Amino acid sequence: MEHRNGNSLEEVHESVAVGQNTSVWKKVLAFFGPAYMISVGYMDPGNWATDIAGGSQFGYSLLWVLLMSNIMALLLQSLSARLGIVSRRDLAQASRETYSKGINYFLYGLAEIAIAACDLAEVLGMAIGLKLLFDLPLLWGVSITMFDTFLLLFLMNKGIKKMEAFIIGLIAIIGLSFLAEMFFAKPNVGEVVQGFIPNMPNGAALYIAIGIIGATVMPHNLYLHSSLVQTRKFDRSFKGIKQAIRYNFIDSVVALNMAFFVNAAILILAAATFYTAGRHDVADIQDAHKLLEPMLGSGWAAPLFALALIAAGQSSTITGTLAGQIVMEGYLNLRIQPWVRRIVTRLIAIAPAFLTILYFGEESTGKLLVFSQVVLSLQLGFAIIPLIHFVSDKTKMNEFAIGRFTKIASWAIALIIVSLNGKLVYDEIKTWVTEAENPVYIWVFVVPVAVFATGILLYIIIDPFVRKTRASVPHVPHIDEVIVQEQSGAIVYDNIAIALDFSKTDVKSIASAMQLGGKSAHYTLIHVVETVGAMMYGDQANDFETKSDTNYLVKYKEALEEKGYNVTTRLSFGSPKKQIPLIVNQSGNFDILILGAHGHNFIKDIILGTTVDAVRHKVSIPVLIIKD
Repeated sequence: MEHRNGNSLEEVHESVAVGQNTSVWKKVLAFFGPAYMISVGYMDPGNWATDIAGGSQFGYSLLWVLLMSNIMALLLQSLSARLGIVSRRDLAQASRETYSKGINYFLYGLAEIAIAACDLAEVLGMAIGLKLLFDLPLLWGVSITMFDTFLLLFLMNKGIKKMEAFIIGLIAIIGLSFLAEMFFAKPNVGEVVQGFIPNMPNGAALYIAIGIIGATVMPHNLYLHSSLVQTRKFDRSFKGIKQAIRYNFIDSVVALNMAFFVNAAILILAAATFYTAGRHDVADIQDAHKLLEPMLGSGWAAPLFALALIAAGQSSTITGTLAGQIVMEGYLNLRIQPWVRRIVTRLIAIAPAFLTILYFGEESTGKLLVFSQVVLSLQLGFAIIPLIHFVSDKTKMNEFAIGRFTKIASWAIALIIVSLNGKLVYDEIKTWVTEAENPVYIWVFVVPVAVFATGILLYIIIDPFVRKTRASVPHVPHIDEVIVQEQSGAIVYDNIAIALDFSKTDVKSIASAMQLGGKSAHYTLIHVVETVGAMMYGDQANDFETKSDTNYLVKYKEALEEKGYNVTTRLSFGSPKKQIPLIVNQSGNFDILILGAHGHNFIKDIILGTTVDAVRHKVSIPVLIIKD
């Protein structure tokens, strides 16, 4: 269905209230959470693969890449949080308002590829963890990962704070496991310190370094963070917004440094265990697990490694799903059932994993994991550049637009990432052309795609500079104006409930209601905000979409009252199929409920969800269904 509301993750939007008269410590704790959800993306199985490959092949020499990536991530995530806090838009929504439809479709496609690549790493990580602990074949493990869909849906129903607590618990398992691993490995402290001095041994190290950057600064995390910060409801004054930015930055510093510790621990573990023993061929997770116990001399090393891997895969899959929902709603203005979105995302990831294992064997998973992270890195420019544009734009950010120094640092990071990726793509295409038996296919299929992507990248860099005056696309795609049409006819009902969804069907619904009740009846206009934020935070939600919907209800009320009708409004939050019957049944005074229907077919009802059937079976009064 078309996403008729404007809030990002509406089910949980502004569902966590931040008290204004509480202590600083309580305010900090209230804001803590979003960055921990983000941080799991910085320690997922894809990171493990690149860290193990980097540590075993090049020792401690790529530690500086991890540190640089973490600094980049901290700045970019803080920009993402700033965008969400100030503009009340996530990155996908802001892009849709700024770029043309064609460009947005392209950016959406890249965002989905990035999420699929991330999910691929999580599928493989979970499958490998299950194999290491229970000797389960990888193909079985890949199939089982489909069922974590239900864990996500369960957590979503419990609220954002419980989901954040679950994620933090998994992070604790990962962190403690690697703390123990570090104790067993006994790395050389002097060599570890030397690893923070910038050094690039060779071209192979560059490939791994780019994979590390892609595994650390993930595109989907930028979309996710700009949405999750909107789950906090706080004072929207200048002081309140500034305070929210500061506390979210503290949240990011703590969470991302924790992620840096985990990544550094994996690389140091690989360097201390494999590189120093001359095992430079250890490039995948299974080999690392197999060799840890005999090389470290502890029976706990291997099980702790596998347990942390499962925790990393499970936590990352939750955030990947939320990111998928955000980019779909933001770019396409389309909301589908959460379980359908989850299954589609997981199937896209399972297919390549399943086929790769089936045709190339289980030993191919290590290379597939590293490749997934390089794919993520190649998407980064297409997310970072729009983000920098948006937080620099005073029309979007007002006095909270970033300053000159932050702009310079942000563009420098973008230049580094795009340049490294450009070199990688050029080198890879050159190698393919040189080694291919028939290079004409490379010139016909691969080179044009690379040139086209480069052109799009240049366009999104230049376009906001040269087209400052482009009219903003309305973010909440409601009808253009409120229309109330009086109808003559018999008066039948005294107390009428009308469920509105701010589509053109509302005109018919209200007209039918007036025909049934006339001016002597009492009318209650009902609307349910159904974003992720609203579902998670309920009436604590206070985002852009909630305010917009409240405003539309007021407009309808005023238009009807001007014509002499007696009207009240009810704004609720969550699932319409649950909230509408709740309002009707709790009141007990309604004579009839009027619902709008959009004529979905069977397939659309499965994908988008259906409200009419669910509602009419839960209320004890007549239901009049109005078709558009």
